[in-house]
Amino acid sequence: MLVRDRAGQFTDTFDEIFRTEGVDVAKTPPRTPIANCYIERWFGTLRRELRDRTIIWNETQLRRLVTDYVEHYKEHRPHRSLDQQPPEPLPTPPSFQPSHPVTVRQRCDGLIHVHQQAA
Repeated sequence: MLVRDRAGQFTDTFDEIFRTEGVDVAKTPPRTPIANCYIERWFGTLRRELRDRTIIWNETQLRRLVTDYVEHYKEHRPHRSLDQQPPEPLPTPPSFQPSHPVTVRQRCDGLIHVHQQAA
């Protein structure tokens, strides 16, 4: 899906190119700059935490990285507005046991490391 504003440089031909590729085009409501702020914040986060820290070689790699990052963002990454909890947390892990080893799971081709205690 492509979300865009109603700026004059975007013509009907521009929208039709995306539609022929199977992409839905959604226009923000007129005179509502707040409608763009959420998507701009998301793309800024994606850029700072993923795209600026890796080299993208092709579309396949980009899709795989973004899919993996979205899962990390929803399941593990802390959010200030949610009291440092992720939006969709995984089941509550058991309390820390010093005798159990800690495993490291790599996300986004090793860019992000998720530490978990083995059960």
